[in-house]
Amino acid sequence: MEIAIAFIVCFLLLICSSIKGIFVGYSLSIGLLIFIILACKRKFKLMDVLRMAYNGGKKSFIVLQIFILIGAVTSTWMASGTVPAIVYYGIKLLDPNTFIISVFLICSAVSFLLGTSFGTVGTVGVAFMVMARGGDANLSLVAGAILSGAYFGDRCSPMSSSANLVANITETNLYTNIKNMFKSSAVPLLIAILIYLLLSLMFPLNIVENNISSEIIKNFDISIITLMPAFIVLILCIFRINVKVAITISIIAASAIGIMVQKTSVIDIMRYIVMGYDIETNPVLSEIIKGGGIVSMLKSAYIVFVSSAFTGIFEGTKMLESLDSITNKSDSRSGSFFTTIIVSIITSAFGCTQTLALILTHMLVKKNYEENGIDKESLALDIENSAIVIAPLIPWNIALLVPLATLNAGESAILYAFYLYLIPLTNVLYFKIRNSKKLAIQN
Repeated sequence: MEIAIAFIVCFLLLICSSIKGIFVGYSLSIGLLIFIILACKRKFKLMDVLRMAYNGGKKSFIVLQIFILIGAVTSTWMASGTVPAIVYYGIKLLDPNTFIISVFLICSAVSFLLGTSFGTVGTVGVAFMVMARGGDANLSLVAGAILSGAYFGDRCSPMSSSANLVANITETNLYTNIKNMFKSSAVPLLIAILIYLLLSLMFPLNIVENNISSEIIKNFDISIITLMPAFIVLILCIFRINVKVAITISIIAASAIGIMVQKTSVIDIMRYIVMGYDIETNPVLSEIIKGGGIVSMLKSAYIVFVSSAFTGIFEGTKMLESLDSITNKSDSRSGSFFTTIIVSIITSAFGCTQTLALILTHMLVKKNYEENGIDKESLALDIENSAIVIAPLIPWNIALLVPLATLNAGESAILYAFYLYLIPLTNVLYFKIRNSKKLAIQN
C-alpha cells in the first residue's frame, strides 16, 4: 500500500510540475527521496540504498553521451552551414503543398537509417523547423510530424537502441521483432500518411514572400561541401557504423567546415558547441537558426540520471514485486495488451525516460504473459506497440522533452504526433475485433 501511495504522490508532483512549468527534475528528486525513505523503512541500510541509486543512475551514462553529441551536432551543423544548406535546397526542391507529409516521410527514412529519434530530430528535424519558421507554418503541426517520423525508426530500426533493448530483455530475435512490428504498424502508418497528406494540402508552406533563401546566401557559403556532415552521418549509418561514432565524425567535419568555409573562429565554434548557436547580426535568421549546444541538454541529462536511480532502488529492494497482484489480473491476449498499455502509461509518466518505461513495463507484465501462455515474441511486440510510442506522448518524459527542446517547440506538438497514438489505438481495436469474431464463432 505504501508503494502505491508513493507512486501516486510522485505522479501528482510530476503533473503539477508540468502544469506550472516547473523543472520536472525537482519533482523527481523529491520522489527519489520518498523511495529512499521507503527502502530504509524496509530495513535496508541508507548507504546500501544510496549505492543502489547510484548504480542505477550510472547506467544512464551511455545515454548522457548521446545527449552531449546531439547538443554538439545541432550547433555545429548550424555553424557549418549544413542546416542552412538543407533549408536552402529544401525550399527549392520541396513542394510547399506537400511539406508536412514530406517532413514525416523523410524523418521516418532518416530515423530508420540512424536508429535514433534524438539524432533525427537534432539533424533533419532542426532543418525542417527552420523551414517551417521561415514559411509561417504551424510549428506544432510540423514538430508533431517530426516526432512521428523520428519515432518510426526509433521503434523498428535494427540500429535502434530501444528495439535492441526490447529484444534483449524479452530474449527474442531482433529481426523477428522488426518483421512483427512492420505488420502491426502497417495500418497506423497508412492512416498517418493520409492525415499528414491532407494537412499538407490544407496548410501549405508559405515561401512566396519570405526572403529566408536570400538571407541564407548572404550569411553562409552554401555548396555541396556544407552538406558533407549530413552525408557522413547517413553513409556511416548505412554501413552500420555505431551512431555515436558517426555523429562524432560529423561534428568534427562540421567544425572544420565552419572554420574553413564559413570563416568562423575556433573559439566561436567551441562556444557554439557548449552554449548553442546564435546569429545575432541578422534579424531575419536570428530567430529561426539558433539553438543546440551541450548546455541545452543538461536538464534532460539530470532527469535521465535521477530516473535511472529509481531503477537501481527498485531492482535492489524488489519493491515492484508487491504490484504483481495488480498487473496480473488479465486472462486473455487482448486483456494482456490492454494491461501493458496502462502499465506503459504509468511507467512512462513516472519513469520520465523511455528506457526506464521499457524496463519497468517488462518487469510488471512479464509474469502475466507467462501465466496466460503468451509467447515472448508477442510480449516484445506489445511493449514496442505501447511503451516505445507512449513515452514521447508524456509531456515531462525525456522522450518528448529532448526533441521539443532541440526543436524549440511547444507541448502542443503532441496533438499532431498521429503515428504515435495510432499504433496502440489500432492494435487495441484489432484485438477487440478478433475477440468479437471468436465469440461469434463460439456462439
